[in-house]
Amino acid sequence: MTIVPAIDLRGGRAVRLFQGDPLRETRYDGDPVERARAFVAAGATRLHVVDLDGAFGTGENANALRAICAAAGVPVQTGGGIRNLADARARFAAGAAFVVLGTMLIDAPQEARRLAATFGDRVIAGVDARGAQVAMRGWQQTASLDRDAFVRELASWGFARIIFTEIARDGAGTGYDVAALAHVAALAPLRVTASGGARTLDDLYELAAGTPENVDAAIVGRALYEGTLDLAAALRAFSSPGPRAPLAPST
Repeated sequence: MTIVPAIDLRGGRAVRLFQGDPLRETRYDGDPVERARAFVAAGATRLHVVDLDGAFGTGENANALRAICAAAGVPVQTGGGIRNLADARARFAAGAAFVVLGTMLIDAPQEARRLAATFGDRVIAGVDARGAQVAMRGWQQTASLDRDAFVRELASWGFARIIFTEIARDGAGTGYDVAALAHVAALAPLRVTASGGARTLDDLYELAAGTPENVDAAIVGRALYEGTLDLAAALRAFSSPGPRAPLAPST
C-alpha cells in the first residue's frame, strides 16, 4: 500500500480542516515547500496537494503548488478548484503529475470524461461522501447523486482510480471508514485511494486488513502534522513486497 502525505493549502499555508469545514481550520507553521521536502526525505514517493481556496472559490494557490512540484522530486497529485479543461492543464503546467476532479464530475461530466480520455490515468476521480450522499464544492453542498451509482458510472467513463473520502472521518482522527471503503471498492474495477481519518499506524493496518487489494493507497494528513503517526515508520511498515502489508503484530 502506498502512503501519500497530504498538504492542504489555504492562503499559501499548510492547514487542516475538520470534516472540510472552512471555519474549523488548524494552521500549521512553516513553509509548505519545506513540508513537502520533509515528507520526501522521510521516504514518500507521492504527495497529495489540495488547493482549498480553489475548492471554496475564494482564490487559488498556484504559486505554492508550482513551488512544491519543483522542490518535491516525486509525483504530485492535486485537486481543489479544477472546474474545466483549462484548470486541469494549468495544474499540469505547474508540474503536477496527476489531477483530481471533484465538483467538475458533477457540473461538467462530459468535459470530465474528455479529460479522462485525453490524459488517462493522470486524471483521478474524487468521491467525497457523507454516507450514501455525494458532496461537492469543497464539501459545502450535497449533490443529488447516490454514492454507489456514481462510483459505477465513473468506472464506465474510463477512470482507473478514485480517491474516496468519508467526510465524517476527515480530520477527526478516528480511523478510516473501513466498511465504507470495502463496500465502495467492491462496486467497480477501480483502484481506490483511501482518505480521511488516519491517526496512528494501527489505522493503516486496519485499513489494509479490512479492504480488498484494489484499495492500494492511503492519504494521511493531520496525523503527520500532529505527530501521532510517524511517516518514515509507516512507510517502512508498508514496504514489504506485494500489494498488502502484513498485519500488525499482536500486543
